[in-house]
Amino acid sequence: MSQAKVQSSPAEALNHSMVSPLDKGIGPLERALGAEQVASLGWNLLKEDLSLPAAVLYRDKLEHNLRWMQQFIDAYGARLAPHGKTTMAPRLFQMQLEAGAWGITLATVQQTMVAYHHGVRRVLMANQLVGRQNMAAIARLVEDPGFSFYSLVDSAELIEQLGAFFSARGLRLQVLLELGTMGGRSGIRDEAQLESVLAALSRWRETIALCGVEVYEGICSDEAAVRTFLERAVDVTRRVSGEKRFEQQPILLSGAGSIWYDVVAEVFSAAGFGKSVEIILRPGCYLTHDVGAYRQAQARILEHNPVARRMHSGLIPALHVWAYVHSIPEPEVAIVGLGRRDAAFDSGLPTPALHFRPGDQAPAPAPSHWTLTKIMDQHAYLKVSSQDRLRPGDMIGFDISHPCLTFDKWRVLPVLDGEYRVVDVVQTFF
Repeated sequence: MSQAKVQSSPAEALNHSMVSPLDKGIGPLERALGAEQVASLGWNLLKEDLSLPAAVLYRDKLEHNLRWMQQFIDAYGARLAPHGKTTMAPRLFQMQLEAGAWGITLATVQQTMVAYHHGVRRVLMANQLVGRQNMAAIARLVEDPGFSFYSLVDSAELIEQLGAFFSARGLRLQVLLELGTMGGRSGIRDEAQLESVLAALSRWRETIALCGVEVYEGICSDEAAVRTFLERAVDVTRRVSGEKRFEQQPILLSGAGSIWYDVVAEVFSAAGFGKSVEIILRPGCYLTHDVGAYRQAQARILEHNPVARRMHSGLIPALHVWAYVHSIPEPEVAIVGLGRRDAAFDSGLPTPALHFRPGDQAPAPAPSHWTLTKIMDQHAYLKVSSQDRLRPGDMIGFDISHPCLTFDKWRVLPVLDGEYRVVDVVQTFF
């Protein structure tokens, strides 16, 4: 694809960027255009160079969140392995790694393959490796001595399957014990199950290397339950280490979704393991943040966590979905070209943040009384006032709740600077 063809139309260029994840994860647009070349095209959201609806990222806010989280993690002597399932955007993975991340967390084998083909060389798959084709795919990756991969185990039955498969291929698989809670997801529930898993690992010690302990505290109902669960993880790590069962030094101790990462950092760092244990935290949504559950969690952290208080700032939303007003069929109702296929709606409807009329100088904050009341596949109902200055063709930028389920609706997200100019393009691989 020639550059001239790309320059002919922003929409055409974005359409041509659609590729299969099997194309080593590199789309034609990304092959043809680096960040400097994208910026040279002169596209600008406010000049209507982008077809709406469109999900966009803000470069300065991404960079702020990137620095904030890395500084927070560093203060606890921990390492960051951001959960890549949130964005599935290799360009963002690279930003995180360059800022100091230990590796990338992923949830599935397909996600792991995408990351590997984009140059990620350390993956913690926070999930069980189950099924012959999934095992075969990982076996091909771990044949690369430069690639480090970890998955989770919680049963003797799975360990037997993994042991037989990888032994037959002369390969060694690195795993972490996954701990769980009653009523939660997967994970070791009790002492009997732990003993069964450890016994199975002993039988396959030459093939399966036990490297640490993992938890996902987000399944707990409140902070007290989170702390109890994390203390259990510390106790198991200390006990299994004392029994000389771990095959790696330092031992990995990992937890932290995007809600309780501060508590995980506090509890794990206070355990006093020193250099014998490497603490790996896995929040993923911090990079773009949101105005829903994660903003509420951030408010709690800024109020109670001493490290966050000293930093004098917090995470900020770095993702908007922009859409046009299509119709104002009733005095207090506007129909917006934004739907379920454009933004997450499982954790709260998008929130109007900015209003812009083409030809104005800059966007203005959306009035506080503007509220989405209903969202359909391609349209949203916006409650307005009959006195509002609103008309078809106006542009509205929406904050979102739950970035995971907004990213997965877009193959290409433009990155904007402070003047709303397109300075880069991020491609996703779901």
